[in-house]
Amino acid sequence: MILRRRRTRRKNTTKNMGNKRIGWIGLGNMGMPMARNLLRAGFEVTVYNRTAAKAAPLQEAGAKLAASPAALWEVADFLITMVADDAALKQIHDGGFLAGAKAGKMVIDMSTVSPVTSRELAGHLAEKGVEYLDAPVAGSVKPAELGQLVIMAGGRKEAYEAALPIFAKLGKASFLMGGQGAGNAAKLAINTLLAFNMQGLAEAAIFAREKGIRPEAMLEVVAESAVANGVTKMKTANIVEDNYTAAFALKHLAKDLRLALSQGMHTPGGIALHNSYQQALAVGWGEKDISAIFPFLMGEKA
Repeated sequence: MILRRRRTRRKNTTKNMGNKRIGWIGLGNMGMPMARNLLRAGFEVTVYNRTAAKAAPLQEAGAKLAASPAALWEVADFLITMVADDAALKQIHDGGFLAGAKAGKMVIDMSTVSPVTSRELAGHLAEKGVEYLDAPVAGSVKPAELGQLVIMAGGRKEAYEAALPIFAKLGKASFLMGGQGAGNAAKLAINTLLAFNMQGLAEAAIFAREKGIRPEAMLEVVAESAVANGVTKMKTANIVEDNYTAAFALKHLAKDLRLALSQGMHTPGGIALHNSYQQALAVGWGEKDISAIFPFLMGEKA
């Protein structure tokens, strides 16, 4: 059964989780606004980032700075990671973070990584008496800034309920999808659909263009039709304005599709999407927005 976050307050059932001390690792495009929202909500936030200078804006807003990931165990009860991929997450845990683990605390990973990685790390932490939730998010930079993300969690119900006050300040909705790794699996499913939407929009614009219809004219029709959705509306401007500055970099979606394939994705469309985004990545479009699949399919150079 999937549990959705209720709007009413819940009593925390996980021991030693009653205060507001947060440890945060990872201040990328998503991590920075998410950590800032927790500060604004009154949480005591201590951050670690490999490049310490990047934490300066949060320090000015009241955050403390930790010298290492392991140091967060001493000053936080919830330790949240938001990093790029499995390798970055494992590097944190293998670099001394895990060794410093203290029983009664909780690690919440909000990165998009493999369910296998989440279950592995959760197992290591469970041996030390530490709860673990995988809780990746749907949404890009703007929803992160506005606290309007959608959070998909995997782990124990009691741990999820203890984390709800945090999730309430980061997202507009949160769901418990199942046991550890289920949050990651749900995120890979969401991003597969995202890739379908983006590739479909690009291919429709290309087909219309080849028939003499300007992309901006075709996309205006799409926006008023039954096939329009949040993604098509959000990314139309990128194509019309030929501006592919990354809100969600193509390299990350390519990574997510690669993870989905490694987890058993076998449907024809999913495999075709995987191949398309890997090819775009291989020829240099990785740092651009996911909407850059349009110029890639047009045969343009990055």
